[in-house]
Amino acid sequence: MIRLFEKILNPRDIRRKLGLNQQEFWTKIGVTQSGGSRYESGREMPKPVLELLRLVHVEQIDLTRVNKEDFEILEYLKNGHPDLYKSLQKAVRSTKKEDGESS
Repeated sequence: MIRLFEKILNPRDIRRKLGLNQQEFWTKIGVTQSGGSRYESGREMPKPVLELLRLVHVEQIDLTRVNKEDFEILEYLKNGHPDLYKSLQKAVRSTKKEDGESS
């Protein structure tokens, strides 16, 4: 299975689709405007930057609202209670469909 961030060919396309200028787009993931400009011009992005881009701009996750404990709880549910995790996952997907969001 191809990971989502590997499909990101040019971040400029994502930025433009979101209607953001370079400063707005890149500072959300801790990259300077000039660094972002280089990535948009074809410079290879390190995997951590690519992953941050995916999380913030593709998955629309507000990183300021997430902490280590959230990930620990998630791992605990996935590993210790997989049935509950799957049930919660289905409930979230169902709610998104009802709200008209895409997965």
